[in-house]
Amino acid sequence: MRSSLDEAIDAETEGALRVLERLIAAPSLVGEEQAALEVFEEEARSTGLTVRRLPFPAGSPAHPCAGVAPDLDPSAMPRFQVLVSTPGDGPLHLLLNGHMDIVPADAPELWTSPPFSPERRDGWLYGRGAADMKSGFAVGLLALRALRRTAPDLFARQRLGFLAVVEEECTGNGTLQSLLQDGITAPEVVVLESTDLGLLTGGIGVLWAEVTVVAQSGHAHTSEGKANAAQMGLRLVSALHHWAAGIAAAHPEPDLPGLAQPYALNLGRIRSGDWTSSSPATAVLDLRVGFPRAWTPDEAEARLRAAVTQAAAEEPGFAAAPRVRLTGLRARGYRLNDRAVLLRDLAAAHCEAHGTVPDRFLLGTTTDARLYLDAGIPAVCFGPRGRNLHGIDEAVEIASIPAAARTLARFLLRRFGEDPV
Repeated sequence: MRSSLDEAIDAETEGALRVLERLIAAPSLVGEEQAALEVFEEEARSTGLTVRRLPFPAGSPAHPCAGVAPDLDPSAMPRFQVLVSTPGDGPLHLLLNGHMDIVPADAPELWTSPPFSPERRDGWLYGRGAADMKSGFAVGLLALRALRRTAPDLFARQRLGFLAVVEEECTGNGTLQSLLQDGITAPEVVVLESTDLGLLTGGIGVLWAEVTVVAQSGHAHTSEGKANAAQMGLRLVSALHHWAAGIAAAHPEPDLPGLAQPYALNLGRIRSGDWTSSSPATAVLDLRVGFPRAWTPDEAEARLRAAVTQAAAEEPGFAAAPRVRLTGLRARGYRLNDRAVLLRDLAAAHCEAHGTVPDRFLLGTTTDARLYLDAGIPAVCFGPRGRNLHGIDEAVEIASIPAAARTLARFLLRRFGEDPV
């Protein structure tokens, strides 16, 4: 069976790569995910899976784990998510999860090839979303197509689901809505993020916030010696970096030993000024703030607001107190128990496929796995090898896609077959 399974994966790999190329060529920025989801629907049907669209309402769900919904064009086409599953009735025995939304392709002129024109070279497949995380859909469909060839009756008694969600990159509300509104649950979940063929078991808390700074404005010839709003904003960010360093000193994360600052504070965007010869009155800073797993998002927000207030009080030149507004993620840190049966069996499947035990690790970031763990459902991230996630020339290692599928297919054999571990 295992030998035939690997032969089937080899035979289906080129088709899976073409699926991934189609997904990359369908840009799926937040609010524009539908074309890529339609590709997933088409490919799932061709794999023999049933397809169900889940309407995705505007706004944020009333839940403490919800993020702040983005401001989107209300006239845009209705949004939806997609659940595909093996045929049959009854509850799902296992759920695969992936997000179809991607981050923007910053500075496309700096990419070696256009970000939405997938290109294979030197053993890698390039394009925005290739690694984060459309390759996960290629891995999942590849494993299922190989199992259809070698074990066509595998899912006859118990059902498998494969969920494609939106807004993982900015709120997590896609997976959250699937739980709250649609009741899509299973005893275990595998999130097919790129993990370098390792098991990603946890992450820190993440908060998105917008800070607006106000300073004196005027003509450029009167600006010498006075910090404008943009300069004041950068000084504020510098103070917040010192605050974040203090968090790391007070709350070390022992499971991120190689990371000097596990709770990174990132200035993602700054918007300021409207004229070269004018001193800008306002600056708007978009911040991503990391925080310890012991804090709630509400606690992280309160501490951030206090840090901004203190930094502003210690720095002359603010015309008004900086304003803080949450804009997206309100993600609590999480970690799957090391003794979880899900980890044990996925590791055993990987060892059987590759002869090595996969690494287990945490990252200084977040994933939708946290939402399942909050609901009491074991969840782990596993997937292929990527590089330059969120960066220029994002890519996924081509060979790691069938390698991940070999692990996943064996794991599914264990979960759904006659010889569960």
